[in-house]
Amino acid sequence: MTTPRNPLLGLKATFRTLGCKLNFAETSALADRLKAEGVSEAAPGETADLCVVNTCSVTETADSKCRQTIRHIVREHPSAFVVVMGCYAQLKPDEVARLEGVDLVVGTEQKARIIDLVKQGLLKRQTMDDGHNLHEAVATPMRDIRTFVPSCSRGNRTRYFLKVQDGCNYFCTYCTIPAARGRSRNGSIAMLADQARRAADAGAKEIVLTGVNIGDYGRSTGEDLLSLLRELDTVEGIERYRISSIEPNLLTEPIIEFCAQSRAFMPHFHIPLQCGNDEVLRLMRRRYTTELFASRVERIHALMPDAFIGVDVIVGMRGETDSLFEQAYAFIKGLDVSQLHVFNYSERPGTKALQIPHKVSPAERQSRSRRLIELSERKRLAFYRRHIGQTRPVLWEQSAIGAPMHGFTDNYIRIELPEARTDLDNQISMVRLGSLTPDQQSLIAAE
Repeated sequence: MTTPRNPLLGLKATFRTLGCKLNFAETSALADRLKAEGVSEAAPGETADLCVVNTCSVTETADSKCRQTIRHIVREHPSAFVVVMGCYAQLKPDEVARLEGVDLVVGTEQKARIIDLVKQGLLKRQTMDDGHNLHEAVATPMRDIRTFVPSCSRGNRTRYFLKVQDGCNYFCTYCTIPAARGRSRNGSIAMLADQARRAADAGAKEIVLTGVNIGDYGRSTGEDLLSLLRELDTVEGIERYRISSIEPNLLTEPIIEFCAQSRAFMPHFHIPLQCGNDEVLRLMRRRYTTELFASRVERIHALMPDAFIGVDVIVGMRGETDSLFEQAYAFIKGLDVSQLHVFNYSERPGTKALQIPHKVSPAERQSRSRRLIELSERKRLAFYRRHIGQTRPVLWEQSAIGAPMHGFTDNYIRIELPEARTDLDNQISMVRLGSLTPDQQSLIAAE
C-alpha cells in the first residue's frame, strides 16, 4: 500500500499579516510548520501556490484593510490556494469565505489543525476541474474556543515572538477580541521555558512575550505571570525579554520590582490606558482608574528611571464629550511616558458601547487623534533627547539592502548605524548615543 503524496510538498507560499504582534507570532510559527511539510516561501515577484492571510478585526478600518489585502493577494496570485485566518476570519467566517478567490477560512479553535485542513482543501480542489475556489469556512462559536495553540518564531526578524497567552475574559464595551479569540488560556511554564531554550539554541538573543491579555496568565494552568517571568529569566542564552503589553491593574508591584532587578527583562513597558478620564474608563468597563495608572508609571520610574513606557489610547469613544476629552488630554500630557499609540474608536457590531449615548463625529475623532499624535511625538523626542550622550547596549538587526543598519537599546530607543555591518547582525554592543537622525526617528550611533 503506497502512502498518499503530501499535497503541500514543493509548494511556494506567501504570507500577509495584519494587526498585532500576536498575529505575527502565529503567522511565522505557521510558516515554520509549513516549511517542515516541504513548503518554501515565494521570492518577491514569484507566483505563489499557497497564500495565507492572518487578519485583524480591532476596528472597521481593520476589516476593510483585510478585505483589500485578500483582493490584492488574489490578483497577485490568481491560481493560488488562499487561506484566511485570524480575528476577522473568526468573527465573520461566512462573509470572508464568500470573497472572490478565497478557498478556506480557518477559525480560532481550528488553528491547531490548520495544516490538515489545508491539505484536505488542496486535495479537494485538485478533484475540481472548473477552476473555482472552495469558499469553505471552518469555525466554531466563541464558547467552544478552548485550545491554546503555541507559537515561538521570528519569521524574518531578529527578535523571537513567544506566545504565552491567548483570549480575554474582560469584555470591555468597545472590544470584539473576546469573541474573536475566546476565553483566557495559556501554555504551561514548563512548555514556554522549553520553547525559549530552543529559541536560544537557534541563536535568539531577544524574545518578546505576546498574548491578548498577558497579565491574566495562568487561567488554564493554575500558574501566574510572575512565576513565568522568573523561570524565563533563568534561560541561558536569552539576553533580553520584553512584555508586548500588560493591563495596568495586572502590572503588579511585585512584577515591576522583579523586572527592575532581573537579569534579562528590559526597562520597557507597554501599558494600555485607553482613556485618561475615569468616567470614560467606566463606560469602557476598564478595571482601573487614572490614579492607579499614574501610580504604576511612578513606580516604574522610581525603580527604572530610564524605562521606556508606551501607552495605548482610544479617542472618540461613545460618551467622550469635549470636556471629558480635555480632562483626558491633560492627564496624559502630565504622564511621564515615552510614546502614545493612538487609535480612533470604531463602532463594532454586537458591542455594548453601541448602547452608550453621545456619539463623537468622525471629524472630531480625527481632530482629537491628531492632537494626541502630536503630543506623542513631543514625548518621544523628549525621551530620545534625554538619552543623547549615554552609552547603552544595542541589539543590531539585519538591515534591508541599501538601508542603514539599526537596532534598539535596552530601553527601546531606535539607533541607526550609517553603514551596514554583517558582523553585527543579532549582536549586542555598547553604543554611545549621538544626535537625532534627519527624520528624527532614531538616534545616530556615535563613534
